[in-house]
Order: sequence, then structure tokens, then C-alpha cells
Amino acid sequence: MSGHSKWATTKHKKAIIDSRRAKNFAKLIKAIEVSARAGGADVSGNPTLFDAIAKAKKSSVPADNIDRAVKRGAGLETGGKEWETIMYEGYAAGGVALMIECLSDNRNRAASEVRVAVTRNGGNMADPGSVSYLFNRKGVVLVSKNSGKVTEDSLLEVVLDAGADEVNDLGDSFEIVTQPSDLVAVRTSLQTAGIDYDSADTSFLPTMSIPIDAETAKKVFDLIEVIEELDDVQNVYGNFDVSDEVMASLS
Repeated sequence: MSGHSKWATTKHKKAIIDSRRAKNFAKLIKAIEVSARAGGADVSGNPTLFDAIAKAKKSSVPADNIDRAVKRGAGLETGGKEWETIMYEGYAAGGVALMIECLSDNRNRAASEVRVAVTRNGGNMADPGSVSYLFNRKGVVLVSKNSGKVTEDSLLEVVLDAGADEVNDLGDSFEIVTQPSDLVAVRTSLQTAGIDYDSADTSFLPTMSIPIDAETAKKVFDLIEVIEELDDVQNVYGNFDVSDEVMASLS
């Protein structure tokens, strides 16, 4: 779990500054629209929207883009689409299991593009249910160590009573894992304590991880990057574990 989380955190930071920034913006905007459609435009009564907006702001999405996305999703402005959440399952090099989460307005297009991306880049598609049992849906909050004021012990004091399951040290940040139903309470406890966080999302975390070497890791990362380039793909989850040494050699 920690290996995948470290990789995902690194990818998130990279997306803010590299050439994929516009595509990352589009995915964040889409998540805001979906959240507003599901729970309305009032962030005080829609915690999923609150977290989607907060994540977009952390990635420097312009405020007017966020506002328009909320209005489109809530039906207050024309142009909103009927986004559908679709999950695909597959395998990468080394037997690494993948969960591919899409938000699409065209199921056939999404299925075709994901299949082509996976099969042409060293992966294989899997039947529904053959991979998903290897993952659990969890709430995940990432807290940066940049300020130097947050320690693992201080975080535990704040979040355990709010329902956190565990706190993991990812190097540059701490990962707080919760049940999905406890995500809002944990995030609120951080806000009350004055602790800033990078993101608060529901995620698929593997129940067991497969250690992979540098050669396999490069193949897995290359495949995931191709999949993430697809407009319909929001997130890709894998059950791989990459050591710090392997990450350093690849970076």
C-alpha cells in the first residue's frame, strides 16, 4: 500500500507543474461537476463537493472555472453532462492488478479507449470482479510535512478519535487512512486543529501489495501514464509496492 501511495503522491505533485496540467485541471473540474450534481451546490451540505473544490484549489484551478463547474453540475448553468462512473479491471507487468476509474458520458468510448491503451502497452484487461476483491474502498487524507510542525504522534492525537484507521509515513507527507464514512469527520478534525492537508478523497487501496523491481516498475508506470492520458480516466489504482531505492533509480 505504501509503495503505491508514495508513487501516487509523487504523480500528484508532478501533475501540478508539468505539461499535463491542463488535463489534470479537466479531471478536477469533472469531479466538481459530478459532486455538485449528486449533492447540490451548497458546499456546507455537500462534503464531497467541498473536498473536490479544495483539491482543485490546491492544484491552482482558477476560481471562475470552479464556480462554473459547480453551477453546471447543479443545473444552475447550461452545459453540464451526464457523467457516469465506470470501473475497469486489468493487469500490468509482474501480475500487478489495476483498477481504472472513469468518469464518462459515453460508456462505449471509454471501454474501447481503455482496452486499447491497456492491451497495446503491455497489459491485459480482466473480467469484472477478478481484480476488485484485491482492493478496499478507503478514505485517504494527505498531510504535507512541509511546515515541519506536524508529527505522526500529533496527527494520531487529532484523528484517531475522529475515526482514522491508521497514519502512514510516506516520506514527504503523512497518509491518513479511514473508512469512507469517516473521511469527513477526520478532515474536519484536522481543520479544527489548524492542520492543513493536501487532499481528502475516497480511494481504492490494495489489501496486499506486490514488491516490484526497477524494470517491472518502469513497465507498470509507463502503462499507467498512458491510461491516465485518456480523457475519461480519473484515477488508476495498483497493488504494487515500490521501494525508495527503486523510486530513486527511476526518477
